[in-house]
Amino acid sequence: MLTRVKSAVANFMGGIMAGSSGSEHSGGGCGGSDLPLRFPYGRPEFLGLSQDEVECSADHIARPILILKETRRLPWATGYAEVINAGKSTHNEDQASCEVLTVKKKAGAITSTPNRNSAKRRSSLPNGEGLQLKENSESEGVSCHYWSLFDGHAGSGAAVVASRLLQHHVTEQLQDIVEILKNSAVLPPTCLGEEPENTPAHSRTLTRAASLRGGVGAPGSPSTPPTRFFTEKKIPHECLVIGALESAFKEMDLQIERERSSYNISGGCTALIVVCLLGKLYVANAGDSRAIIIRNGEIIPMSSEFTPETERQRLQYLAFMQPHLLGNEFTHLEFPRRVQRKELGKKMLYRDFNMTGWKHMDTLTVKRESGLPCAGPPQGAGSSLHLLLCGFGFDSFGNTDGWQEKGSMRAYKTIEDDDLKFPLIYGEGKKARVMATIGVTRGLGDHDLKVHDSNIYIKPFLSSAPEVRVYDLSRYEHGADDVLILATDGLWDVLSNEEVAEAVTQFLPNCDPDDPHRYTLAAQDLVMRARGVLKDRGWRISNDRLGSGDDISVYVIPLIHGNKLS
Repeated sequence: MLTRVKSAVANFMGGIMAGSSGSEHSGGGCGGSDLPLRFPYGRPEFLGLSQDEVECSADHIARPILILKETRRLPWATGYAEVINAGKSTHNEDQASCEVLTVKKKAGAITSTPNRNSAKRRSSLPNGEGLQLKENSESEGVSCHYWSLFDGHAGSGAAVVASRLLQHHVTEQLQDIVEILKNSAVLPPTCLGEEPENTPAHSRTLTRAASLRGGVGAPGSPSTPPTRFFTEKKIPHECLVIGALESAFKEMDLQIERERSSYNISGGCTALIVVCLLGKLYVANAGDSRAIIIRNGEIIPMSSEFTPETERQRLQYLAFMQPHLLGNEFTHLEFPRRVQRKELGKKMLYRDFNMTGWKHMDTLTVKRESGLPCAGPPQGAGSSLHLLLCGFGFDSFGNTDGWQEKGSMRAYKTIEDDDLKFPLIYGEGKKARVMATIGVTRGLGDHDLKVHDSNIYIKPFLSSAPEVRVYDLSRYEHGADDVLILATDGLWDVLSNEEVAEAVTQFLPNCDPDDPHRYTLAAQDLVMRARGVLKDRGWRISNDRLGSGDDISVYVIPLIHGNKLS
């Protein structure tokens, strides 16, 4: 096992994903596969590159920065720029897509009663820009904008597929709720086909006291409505959209799993998408890409990274509950360093799934006492540390009164043979890995990923579920320099949120506000800052720091169009 782990770590240090073929063939395929590609490899369609230009862009020495030729190819004058890695993979494994989606209700779908007072919104910009709700005599659909970034690993296959298909899953999921979303004046019905309630939202909840008194609306009262629970959750419309995006990610991942037996879909990918719908931005992230809003110089994080460190407790809990997933090769416990055989029988700090910190105490004993104040341990406690828990109603152990006795809890663990196994999570920062193999814990694909030279699958520990954050564009009056930044980790590995915000706030004011290329130039500037300049000691950025050798992809999306959604 140790040999396999060393080999896997060595591969990663060389920039190759352990468990992959070790090289990428044409189209991001996996070496040795005779299956056809689901889609051919290429760069984002909106770049409008020829095949010769795509090949020229794959120069790992010069690393040319690609930008939009025509800004009208993207809505809202969105800026975009990208650059290939410094040699860790043959192709640029980042992918991107951007589309205007039209969501129409499914034929035969049950809909809620339309709200007659709802006003129709019309486009205020050419080609539907600024349009969020568009209705006409032929089709009562909802139009929305979609941006996406995918960061592939172990090949570009999954990223290419997701860039072509995820938007279709988003559209399909939104079709189920489009009629409900259009009727924004009332809360969504609990059951499809029910008459929507036009009563104030607060009246949908009946207290237990009112029910027992037999008040109006209580079960058994003269005006009792159709039987239902005493209380009903108020589900806002945006929660339906969040659920639709979460389902779209799941369906995309399931499609990759199904089709990998028919097509060569290599590796996996992180996924970061933005959907602008009905005046709100929905940012869904699964992986370690990042989104931030820069508004009047203020930084508003719109995503979280999902890595072995940030999801340590979830991963450890899964391994604790299903230890067979570890293949008898790993331990779910975390120690400050690798445990050595000579340390058997000694006590070492550790963390389990229920712990967020490290405690510097050997044994914590909680004893039951009575008639003692909560100020401290009883006198004569000796060398042991005693902690007394007093319950007023409930204490942390579920006691209703008095003192609770709770055995012995150790923050130091006596090292046993099982602790000599390789940790489920090992390393720090960007070097942290799950099972010494992968550095991200959420994304799409990776269904065939195994621990190097073993039959242990890693997919059970990986999740396709995104975190979705919502930003209401209508709440703010945005200026021309207020933007949403989306970028893969190639940017964020070397530039902080503050450095990116400072660069953007310094760059945009120096551009002509009417120049449609200003946001593309801002994206190009960010990529240049992260890539740096090639010197004798590699790519270097400001203060002679090491530049990013990874693929870098950046969107700069102006939010001023949010002012035009009314």
